[in-house]
Amino acid sequence: MSLHLDRHPSFAGRPGPVLLVIADGVGVAPAGPSNAVTVADTPHLDELTRSELATELAAHGPAVGLPTDDDMGNSEVGHNALGAGRVFAQGAKLVNKAIETGAIFESDVWHGAIGRARTGTLHFVGLHSDGNVHSHNEHLYAMLRRAADEGVTSAAVHILHDGRDVPSQSALGYIRRTEEVLAEINAEGARNFRIASGGGRMYITMDRYEADWPMVERGYRAHVWGEGRRFVSARAAVETMYDEAKAAGKVPSDQYLREFVVVDEDGPVGTVSDGDAVIVYNFRGDRSIEISRAFEEPDFTEFSRQGPNGEPAPEVFFAGMLQYDGDALVPKQYLVAPPQIDRTMSHYLCAEGVRSFAVSETQKYGHVTYFWNGNRSGYIDPTLETYVEIPSDNVEFDTTPAMKVPEITDEVIDLLRSGDYKFGRLNFPSGDMVGHTGNLEATVEAMTVIDECMAKLVEVIDELDGVLVYTADHGNADIMYTESGGVRSPKTSHTLSPVPFAIHDPNYDGEYHIAPPPQPGLANVAATLLNLMGYEAPDDYEPSVIGF
Repeated sequence: MSLHLDRHPSFAGRPGPVLLVIADGVGVAPAGPSNAVTVADTPHLDELTRSELATELAAHGPAVGLPTDDDMGNSEVGHNALGAGRVFAQGAKLVNKAIETGAIFESDVWHGAIGRARTGTLHFVGLHSDGNVHSHNEHLYAMLRRAADEGVTSAAVHILHDGRDVPSQSALGYIRRTEEVLAEINAEGARNFRIASGGGRMYITMDRYEADWPMVERGYRAHVWGEGRRFVSARAAVETMYDEAKAAGKVPSDQYLREFVVVDEDGPVGTVSDGDAVIVYNFRGDRSIEISRAFEEPDFTEFSRQGPNGEPAPEVFFAGMLQYDGDALVPKQYLVAPPQIDRTMSHYLCAEGVRSFAVSETQKYGHVTYFWNGNRSGYIDPTLETYVEIPSDNVEFDTTPAMKVPEITDEVIDLLRSGDYKFGRLNFPSGDMVGHTGNLEATVEAMTVIDECMAKLVEVIDELDGVLVYTADHGNADIMYTESGGVRSPKTSHTLSPVPFAIHDPNYDGEYHIAPPPQPGLANVAATLLNLMGYEAPDDYEPSVIGF
């Protein structure tokens, strides 16, 4: 299909650039003491979102390719939809279908893993929850049961506590259920299926965008070599760390728990050996790429994979649930094919010779590049695009609630004033990353900084006769606490809230108006941006939210 864009018949666009601001994790929910978005003093955002050129968009469930309206949106699928202008079946939906049809178990990769595991151990590494953002435990259980049915007698599960897409202290409930499933499998024959190691997702294994390789190393060494604090069970590990945190006057959070190893009288119960098979069962890519590289790259150099006595890294059969990076081909072997996202907005703009930029800090840089471009690494056309990554700090983000939002703003202003670009996009990460900590006060501060920076961007857009579009990829900061039985608990996960959508056009004179189609969602943004740039959107894009 041609990548040519027709000019809009009645709107030529503005002289200046179109800038898309994505305030990550800033949803729309009723005002109240648990809503950091409305608690914060944000006069500039308030003016934007209350204007006649504002509406709301769905950012969860089927609107972003997830199975049901009970499924929270996330940054990966949100940016896919924003950049692609269409809705594609995503992670959980793809895996659900593959398991329901049995296709996952008919693949050569599954057969290869089982073949290895029949004479060794089958290892599963992944986020241990039902959050359905990076993984779902039901997928793990389906594979464990199938492996047992196919003759595997030894399996080790390496669990990564969530506490982020699910309640912050929910690890024990998930461990209890997994131990029940393992006990059921072991009761059916001479099998040894067990939990072998683990730790919090923000402390081991699940780094992204190469922000903290030591985090991946801690996970690798726990999973592979059995290095870490030793406990008789995963339950004992979590209970001990909870007690220690409380004794120190801290509120424990699953996502930050340290690495642990389960041992018996002979030592660690589930180290990785030559000939074993390892499957990462996360379906989301960003936090699975680095651990995949550590297992499968023969010339891996980011950290030493040698054992405590200099032993070489074990040779294993490795696979991911999906291929997490389609350009870099990581991993090379995977169980379920990812969505094939073609003809993103960036592809069309490059074909038209339009210069653009994308800016964020490390924590969300891949979202405005890799995910925006349909899960593709690198530039589409390096002669037309500029990507800027501002390094994130390796800290708990409620300690620095501004994150790099001011630096992102300064960089974007320089790019806008250069006059070289017709379109730009940025991601302010703090609503999401600080929101995930459950710290209301810090998240309120994060929103205040976003508001201040938005004022600066609006001023520059006015100066350049451009257009600013403001939205988000999903909710988070909008609901910071939940209440049950009179008990108020921090909510660290994303929300089911819609997200804001607003246009600031200093030259607006009634040429267009907000006219969203039924059930508008994030996929409607691309067509809207193209309209504002003076183009008609491709026929198969979700329709624009503005009418002329």
